[in-house]
Amino acid sequence: MKFSSYTLFEKNIRNFCIKKNIKGTVLLAEEGINATMAGSREAISALLTFLKQDVRFDDIDYKKSFADEIPFHRFKIKIKKEIVTLGQEGVEPNITTGVHVDPNDWNSLISDPELILIDTRNKYEYQIGSFKKAISPNTKNFRDFPAFIKKTLASKKNKKIALFCTGGIRCEKASSYMIKEGFEKVYQLHGGILNYIKKVDSEESLWEGECFVFDSRVSVDNELAEGKYEQCFACRRPLSAQDMKSSEYQKGISCPKCINEKSEKKKESFRERQRQVELAEKRNDKHIGARMD
Repeated sequence: MKFSSYTLFEKNIRNFCIKKNIKGTVLLAEEGINATMAGSREAISALLTFLKQDVRFDDIDYKKSFADEIPFHRFKIKIKKEIVTLGQEGVEPNITTGVHVDPNDWNSLISDPELILIDTRNKYEYQIGSFKKAISPNTKNFRDFPAFIKKTLASKKNKKIALFCTGGIRCEKASSYMIKEGFEKVYQLHGGILNYIKKVDSEESLWEGECFVFDSRVSVDNELAEGKYEQCFACRRPLSAQDMKSSEYQKGISCPKCINEKSEKKKESFRERQRQVELAEKRNDKHIGARMD
């Protein structure tokens, strides 16, 4: 069912989240809703009840995790043409997707030596953690995924292919696109990496490294605990301890991964912002943009 009244729904969910002091980001589009939200247990429970009162969301798939502090600084809602932008006409994840594979069956599936395993996330996400033997499309953004498929896999449409992403959303679109392009055996990890980490014991896990998340935690480990990475304000990429020792790292301004990507004018605006952050810290106050969300 297409979410044709999503623009009318915006006001209702905005008012509800503000009233309950819920922070995070909501994306609304004709193809549905995607949200990463944080608040008290009571507030999030109330949000789920609120959503399920709408028949379109009565079976909504959601994942919970816990943190000592709310990992977002504000509430945002965005109206978009696509929840995740692939930029391809005729892709209908509400109608056709790959076969959803439960995390408890995932290890068996990807242990098939004939299977092609694809990490649909972007390059910077793949670099800090992925499944063993997974192929990275080396994409800068999700729009690049179709070009990777056409260039790399066009002759392998009869092969068994498994896809995964952070929470299962990008795979909905990626698998639908691949089926439209004629791929015959497409599978996807239900609920994504986060669901896999939650359900599969770490001793049996085939996941290696950490999983990038789009909040102030930056990454989570194999126990869903906050990981060891920080985030570059300028480019949003995850930074290791080694990255932050580089002479090209300037807190809040640049890192070794983006030092040559930003103009001097942009860097100057970052310097001023960082100065405001540090002044706020001296006042024992929190600058609203102190960390990315």
